Amino acid sequence: MRILTRSFAQGLLVLAPVAITVWVVVFTVTKLDQWLNAPIPGLGIVIAAVGITFIGYLTGNVVGSRLVTFLEAGLQRVPIIKLLYNSLRDLFGAFVGGQRKFDKPVAVEINRHGLKVLGFLTGERFDDPHLAGHVSVYLPESYNFAGNLIVVPRERVHLLDADGAEFMAFIMSGGVTAMSAAKTMVDGVELGQGQ
Repeated sequence: MRILTRSFAQGLLVLAPVAITVWVVVFTVTKLDQWLNAPIPGLGIVIAAVGITFIGYLTGNVVGSRLVTFLEAGLQRVPIIKLLYNSLRDLFGAFVGGQRKFDKPVAVEINRHGLKVLGFLTGERFDDPHLAGHVSVYLPESYNFAGNLIVVPRERVHLLDADGAEFMAFIMSGGVTAMSAAKTMVDGVELGQGQ
């Protein structure tokens, strides 16, 4: 019975992520096909990808950027829509684009015993004199698309030499994903020096 239980658990560990991933992809493709009334299965996602790429290309020229500015000005006039739009724009801009914010992985000391939390440095100065010498750090939550923003003294924040995307995957997985994000350090030894 113990062998059967262990085998079932191992099978579940293998199949569950695959099944959920396949379901999300199929659901997305099916919904896009329905919304776009695509006659060929999967054509909806191709049309969406081409459309997004084309819009990105258009916004790179003068006419497209003016159109985006005009659209943003309209969205900024409606109070609740303005809040939602600005929050979403800043969130997406933090991950992609020229002003990415999640590119400075840090470890924050939270007690005198060396306990640390992992996050991203998002702000390095405040105008408020009460927060002089403090920085803002975003702490993503594991297995969740939420997080907390904390303000801590600068000396308690230590920059980590890690790739932002791999570091985020490490945190989001609750530390289950392998921590292979270090760029120049391996077990405390700098790469390029004798190991």
